[in-house]
Amino acid sequence: MLKKNNDFSSIKHIAIIMDGNGRWAIKRGLSRILGHKKGLHSLVKIINFSINNKLNILTLYAFSTENWSRSELEISELMRLFSLTIKKLMYFLHNRNVCVNIIGNKNRFYFSLKKNIENIQILTKNNSGLKLNIAIDYGGKWDIVNCIKKIIKKNIGFKNINEKLVKKNLCLGNLPSVDLLIRTGGEKRISNFLLWQIAYAEFFFINILWPDFKCINFKNILNNFFLRNRRFGKI
Repeated sequence: MLKKNNDFSSIKHIAIIMDGNGRWAIKRGLSRILGHKKGLHSLVKIINFSINNKLNILTLYAFSTENWSRSELEISELMRLFSLTIKKLMYFLHNRNVCVNIIGNKNRFYFSLKKNIENIQILTKNNSGLKLNIAIDYGGKWDIVNCIKKIIKKNIGFKNINEKLVKKNLCLGNLPSVDLLIRTGGEKRISNFLLWQIAYAEFFFINILWPDFKCINFKNILNNFFLRNRRFGKI
């Protein structure tokens, strides 16, 4: 049964791989960074839609551990764009009661980006509305390896290691697993994103490039999600 407007709150956790910015720009003879800037318009619209429709958790894949292989110029411009965007949206998101969490390695970030991440997380940490997670320099393999290091550091005996403990030590370990994973851009792969957390997620791959992804596309996918029969291994 399709859900009516503003009735998507039963979906606990939605994740999106925002793919296609570079290809969108190249198709138009523009620089890739202009594609990323255009993609920000879609980002703000989807966040607004999520707030207005009382979604619970939204996790967005912005930059993977593998993206460091891109050109030095593109990486430099992307890091500056991330920093400026976080600073620009900080009070807007706070005033909308959004709790922002940036997940990923962060060790290679510029000082200004690290500072803006720290500021937005401190400012919004007690907000009770949409939980917005943005993955920058994130990889599912890195997440699992980092989790193993945490467990070893805590000197936890192997007999006490279980799925609950592993989940707790992953990024987003305090949040429910992903219910719905969306990837724009036409590619049909998960690209090392939330490998543990998407174990039983429903996947939706859409051919629309991220800068062209609109709220109506998002809404249609959410409606379609309720037509899926989620059995979690049961008959």
